[in-house]
Amino acid sequence: MKTWFAFSPYGQRIGAISADSFADIMIGSTALPSLPHQDPRYLYQGTGTTTSRIRHALLSPFICKGDNGQWQPNYSSLGGDLASSALSNVYYPQSNRGAGHVFGNFAIGTAERMASGFAQEFILPRLTPSVNRQHQQ
Repeated sequence: MKTWFAFSPYGQRIGAISADSFADIMIGSTALPSLPHQDPRYLYQGTGTTTSRIRHALLSPFICKGDNGQWQPNYSSLGGDLASSALSNVYYPQSNRGAGHVFGNFAIGTAERMASGFAQEFILPRLTPSVNRQHQQ
């Protein structure tokens, strides 16, 4: 007879991933943006050459607009990824801790933001008719 203990490693992994995401959102999207007065959200470009749109999507984790309207390094996004990766040392098993894992998770989080920017720029507008209508006007 199987008990719920047989599935506990999966639950632990899901819990750790959820904690990573929660920490990244709380640190990188709420706390850190207020310090350098930044808007770390992805800003849809929608116009221009394909090359400029790809560059915009892939650079979004590294640059953002400040409250002053100027482009600046995206300290809040990068800091949130790094802080949540470092925080994971608290609840990950001993074998998944250390600087190598912190910077590996940081790199994965940054790559996820790049892929997300690309999807928001090129894929999601095709699936959302209201966005297409707004940019055709």
